[in-house]
Amino acid sequence: MSERSSRSRIAAMSAGLVSASLLFAAAVPALAQSPAASMAAGSPMASKITNMAYISPEQANDYGWNQQGYEGAVAAAATIGATLQKADGSGYGDPTPILHTLADNGAQLIIAQAGGYSDLASAFAAQSNIPVLVYDRPDLLKAGLVSDIETDSQQGSYLAGVMAAKMTQTGTIGVVTSFADDTNWLKQSGGFIAGALATKPDIKFSIASIPSGDYSDAAGGKTVTQTVIASGADIIIGMGDGSSFGMLDAVETATGPNKVWFIDVIGNKTDPKVDTNGGLLSSVLWNFAGAFEDGIKQIDAGTFGAKGYTLDLANGGISLLQTPNITADAWAAVQAAQAGILDGSIVVPVAHSQADITALLPK
Repeated sequence: MSERSSRSRIAAMSAGLVSASLLFAAAVPALAQSPAASMAAGSPMASKITNMAYISPEQANDYGWNQQGYEGAVAAAATIGATLQKADGSGYGDPTPILHTLADNGAQLIIAQAGGYSDLASAFAAQSNIPVLVYDRPDLLKAGLVSDIETDSQQGSYLAGVMAAKMTQTGTIGVVTSFADDTNWLKQSGGFIAGALATKPDIKFSIASIPSGDYSDAAGGKTVTQTVIASGADIIIGMGDGSSFGMLDAVETATGPNKVWFIDVIGNKTDPKVDTNGGLLSSVLWNFAGAFEDGIKQIDAGTFGAKGYTLDLANGGISLLQTPNITADAWAAVQAAQAGILDGSIVVPVAHSQADITALLPK
């Protein structure tokens, strides 16, 4: 993820280490030990790693980036029976002091769950000799110390675009982002546009970003989404971490002749306590467990840092959530498109800039 505005970190720390074989605690403080192994099926695999750590800018209960990353870390730690330290809510500032605390508590691999952490986490790895996983920075790969995670998230949003084009009643669909130039938001916006146009060439788009560029700006997310709905969009894909709750709220409180639907990204907000009015159509899900497990295997094999990992449809890192709200016709089109992506007959464009997004839009 891209660098975000500086926020205060939560400093609560656990008093001691909890074994990975214990039952999972419902409430874990900001720096805590999570018992992961009890969540795995069967016996854990042997590994050099017995203590992992996870640090994220926001709390790991956001049904999105921070929670998906943490759940992936829990799953990966469980496969090897490792202790997992959790330092969520660590803010967007300098993570170095927290990284040192994790190291002091025995971390042998640290997942730095924010693009804004990448440079400082890499410098920490060089200083401490503790391997770190960073995001969207293949230029930082370093043997034994730094490995990179990227996504082909545009593949999942292409499927979402196919679905939206099949289901729209107004002929206009929307794209709302928390930050216009986020690497993955650009990829997903481009994939969504391409998938919709491939399905319905005359479809129209309404595109907007939160002016603040704040990933957690729920109020801004709601306001911007309301403007997109007012322009006629009845299906909206929203990208924004905490701001996505405001986007969903705008969809669920919309009035008018047509039902408005929301497509989320990264996490699953089908929890009725979140999706209170049934406005969630789907989500482009990201599963980080495979990437983290790959990092563990690389450390064990002595190849860590030689090659990064990309979440995509083929390895299950990217998928489209099926809900009862999706019509049978739309889901059949999604499955056909997924088969095309996997066999190479459909090549999804990758947008790296706003200029790339503009080039994809109908003239």
